[in-house]
Amino acid sequence: MKRLIVLLLCLIPLFVYAGEAKDLAADPVLEKRMIGLAEKLRCLVCQNESLASSHAELAEDLRREVREQMSKGMTDQQIMDYLVARYGDFVLYQPPVKSYTVLLWFGPFALLLAGVGVLIFQLRKRRQSVPEVELSAEAQQRASTLLNNEKDN
Repeated sequence: MKRLIVLLLCLIPLFVYAGEAKDLAADPVLEKRMIGLAEKLRCLVCQNESLASSHAELAEDLRREVREQMSKGMTDQQIMDYLVARYGDFVLYQPPVKSYTVLLWFGPFALLLAGVGVLIFQLRKRRQSVPEVELSAEAQQRASTLLNNEKDN
């Protein structure tokens, strides 16, 4: 009997770490559709995770809201439009290219091209500013002697 009690006491930490069951739609097809849509949406708290993979409370609330809207018969596009109207384009994992997001989409490439251009300019400028030195006959002879001594050693 003592062993059973000790065993049960040892199992208590396992029950402490047991989490709440995740919300699931009653319909598995609806749940699969919700996960597919949630992968296209960004978690507003985690920012680098999709809504489907995030464990934040806000993400769980948004998934529950998406399930409710799907059960009301809304299409995926209507749900996405609703979330964009409420939270802005940031909620989309791949925001659309618009006049105010052009810098977001193409800014890194422009910076890369500018950096390569500056690098090429600086290398050409350096090449022109460093004069090529001609060695005198005496310096060539000395260099040759030093090189021959190095080969012998």
